[in-house]
Amino acid sequence: MTKLAPKSTKKFILDNTALMAPAHVPEVLLHLADEAHDLWLRTEEELAEIGLPPPFWAFAWAGGQGLARYVLDNPGTVRGRRVLDFASGSGLVAIAAMKAGAARVVAADIDPFCETAIAINLEANAVEAQFRGTDCVGSDDGWDVVLAGDVFYDKAFADRLLPWFTSLRARGAEILVGDPGRAYLPRTGLQSLAVYQVPVTRVLEDAEVKRTTVWRLA
Repeated sequence: MTKLAPKSTKKFILDNTALMAPAHVPEVLLHLADEAHDLWLRTEEELAEIGLPPPFWAFAWAGGQGLARYVLDNPGTVRGRRVLDFASGSGLVAIAAMKAGAARVVAADIDPFCETAIAINLEANAVEAQFRGTDCVGSDDGWDVVLAGDVFYDKAFADRLLPWFTSLRARGAEILVGDPGRAYLPRTGLQSLAVYQVPVTRVLEDAEVKRTTVWRLA
């Protein structure tokens, strides 16, 4: 397997994406892959050959778009508060939180490509946030708000997340989740805050619009 050198990560991202605004969050600019880029068509096996994990950072997923929309439309959710954007991907939700007036935002993702992708996207939006590249499930750095877009797609992952989210909520943190109907979203203990019809790409979602709900952990 050929690994991409760290110094070439930025070039790879720029070469395989274009700067554009997600359909549901036009206030934010992101470097995203589209039909014009080869990254769009590569399988996970082909990506593995060049040492690239699945490039979740290259797409604006429905859960993140819905959550970012909610934060921008309801800035009091994060204004003046310390925010964790968990499983940040492209950094969309982190950028929305900063634009909405958060005091400090940590964008967390274990994919090493996300550090560079998020840095590029932060620069494009003239905002600043910290990046955390370690697994923060189970940790608590005193965040006031935890934002999580599209995280309940895998059962094992969901089983790890819920006890962590519950413990953070118990000590007073707000936990907001953007979800387009993933299979492992908890069926109880959530309060619906908003519902959006989010335009998405059929190649990724097998649909052109995903009904996306922003939930608060009760």
